[in-house]
Amino acid sequence: MKKFAILVHASEAEGAKALHSLLYAQELKEAGHEVKVIFDGAGTIWVKKFEDPAGKYNPIYNAVKNLGVIAGVCEYCAGAFGVEQEVRTSGLPSMGERNGHPSLAQLVAEDYQIITL
Repeated sequence: MKKFAILVHASEAEGAKALHSLLYAQELKEAGHEVKVIFDGAGTIWVKKFEDPAGKYNPIYNAVKNLGVIAGVCEYCAGAFGVEQEVRTSGLPSMGERNGHPSLAQLVAEDYQIITL
């Protein structure tokens, strides 16, 4: 078993990257690997979009969320991109180990291979 951390940085115009973050996370988890998905930077907006029940990708998002692989959302960036309330409503944890941002060094120390989309 390998360990993967998928950092979602996709902007609003990069929906394919955001979607593939979910598809890759699901595939890796179903293949027996340990997976963490972290919404960071502009990617924090996808929490709002994916949580929308009318959204095109809500079903795959919910499937991945139910797998328990979404580790959280960058605390600072959720504020910077105006989605703090949506993140709170989603029930996903905020991550802010490094001045309000997730710690990449911590993931590396825990032997996660980093994938950024």
